Amino acid sequence: MELTGLQALITIVIQLGFIWIAFYALQGLHMERWFRRPPKTLPLLTVLLATALGYLNASFLLTVLKAIRNLIYLAQ
Repeated sequence: MELTGLQALITIVIQLGFIWIAFYALQGLHMERWFRRPPKTLPLLTVLLATALGYLNASFLLTVLKAIRNLIYLAQ
C-alpha cells in the first residue's frame, strides 16, 4: 500500500515538474509577437499547451522508467 502511494506521489511531482518546464519554455517563444493583435485567450492557450506538452513528456519518462524497472524480469 505504501509503495503505491509513493509511486502516485512521484508521478504527480514528475507531471507537475514537466508542466512547469513546458510553461516556461512556451513563454520563451513570445507567441504574442506572432499576432498583430494577440487574442485575449492567448494566456489560456499557453497554459493548455504547457499542460499537454508536460503531460506527454512526463508520460514518456514514466513509461521509460517502468520499462527499465521491468528489465529485471528479463534476467531472471
